[in-house]
Amino acid sequence: MRVTVVGGGVIALLTAVEFTLDGHRVTVVDQGPIPYSRATSFDQHRIIRALHPDDPPATAAALRAHRRWLELEDLFATRFYERVGALTVLPPAAAEAGVLLLTGAGGRARTLTAAGLADRYPHLALDSGFDAVLEDDAGVLLAERVLAACAGWLRWQPDVSLIEHRPVVAVDGERGRVSLADGQVLDGDGVVVAVGPWARRLLPERIAKSLVLHRQSLLYCRVPAAAAEAWAATPAVPALGTRRGAWLIPPVAGTALKLTSAAVCHRTDDLTDHVTPEYRQRELAAEFGDLLPGFGPAWVLGSKDCYYLSYAETGGPLVVSLGGPAHAYAACGGSSFKFAPLIARTLADRVLGRVPDPTGLAALDAVPLDATP
Repeated sequence: MRVTVVGGGVIALLTAVEFTLDGHRVTVVDQGPIPYSRATSFDQHRIIRALHPDDPPATAAALRAHRRWLELEDLFATRFYERVGALTVLPPAAAEAGVLLLTGAGGRARTLTAAGLADRYPHLALDSGFDAVLEDDAGVLLAERVLAACAGWLRWQPDVSLIEHRPVVAVDGERGRVSLADGQVLDGDGVVVAVGPWARRLLPERIAKSLVLHRQSLLYCRVPAAAAEAWAATPAVPALGTRRGAWLIPPVAGTALKLTSAAVCHRTDDLTDHVTPEYRQRELAAEFGDLLPGFGPAWVLGSKDCYYLSYAETGGPLVVSLGGPAHAYAACGGSSFKFAPLIARTLADRVLGRVPDPTGLAALDAVPLDATP
């Protein structure tokens, strides 16, 4: 088959990899360079962890994604997965249940008591009434390195074409046709659209209206030299156990410490700039001032706002059928990076007319929403 993949982020590029491994001819097209630095997935790092409390299918799916990421490192001959573990801070009963859930799914995890947390991570001011789940098959994906590895591998494949700086203005799924802003038309036997927050421009209005745009603020920080050794032994922390939903990614492989929380994620109407408003920076600084002893303005290197789409009905991802052998990953739900290898395989199978293997993720396993008239 001749397949066109629209997008320059992790979902698009990994889907192109899956098509290529299956022996098909692939064209990847994006409005910017490939990989695209404005893609939702373009960042220093992302957390990959298995534990999804009270959600056994998602936990099992995350373990499968972990294994696939290791296989992709081998395929690309590039290291981008720092296996530093993941720490989820929870009430004691929930932490105990989390360990049972993970180990029952085949993962490795143990409980750390509040006293154990204080002893092991004195540079984190955690709630003294909470325990935590420390999981081993988890850590940090170096996101920019992942995208570069995907694009670099694709460039070496004889049946892959990368078309950069060419915006797509329309997709005809029934005919496998992708129209570019300069008038060029790409014809093929299948299409995948995975363009992140720009998806609304390429989908029918009734589908676009069901997608919610979110804006998330992030702080990037330098840890004090005196605490560098402690931070080097710190896992990714997808949940610090706070009411506002704070989480952090430690500095690994030369990256910065990244800080944010669910409280600074809000709905917005349009894609505009990526500049974090000063009041959002102050809000995050005040929040982490209570969580990181000694934290202050000298730690902060910079900030950034990023965007993502979610499906209004579920708050999560959405797969859409565009008619014929064409599908769109219309919304990522904000947490798709860790599951990207499973998403890519599912999208490729759907375009190729195969029944995808169940992933355990409802948004992937359900019948895609029909975007045709």
